[in-house]
Amino acid sequence: MLVDNIYQEMEVWVPLYRLREAGVRVVTLGAAAGTTYTSKLGYPVVAEKAYDQVSAADFDGVVVPGGFAPDHIRRHARATQLVHDLDAAGKLVAGICHAGWVLCSSNLLRGRRVTSYFSIKDDMTNAGGLWEDAEVVVDRNLVTSRRPDDLPAFCRAMLEVLARQ
Repeated sequence: MLVDNIYQEMEVWVPLYRLREAGVRVVTLGAAAGTTYTSKLGYPVVAEKAYDQVSAADFDGVVVPGGFAPDHIRRHARATQLVHDLDAAGKLVAGICHAGWVLCSSNLLRGRRVTSYFSIKDDMTNAGGLWEDAEVVVDRNLVTSRRPDDLPAFCRAMLEVLARQ
């Protein structure tokens, strides 16, 4: 789970707890290990590890939450490379809401079906994504959703992709 400041609370904590409930070990990653990042409402999450401490081989997938955190996350080449490498390995890449910014910067959308928060539709299509207005879109290992209301479908789809891997 990638984290940074101004994340959307539900888009971090609902998937994190749902994955843990299913027996998945979730590691929070940020620019600096041990750093506390705050949500849009000030709720804290601590990055257990930094991007430069991990590789795609360490994980079965990645979840990118929304809010404005994705605009901070995509400024780190190690973060976007990690997402790119996980996708190239066919592992789960899941993004909700504004997470599409990280997916755009990771250069993995060309020709892929996706969705996102409506205000970044142009970003997604300009990066080559085939944007749809749907609660969840699954294109092989890529899972995308639009907003917090879509979290039940988003979490189900993530777990289905992980089960297929």
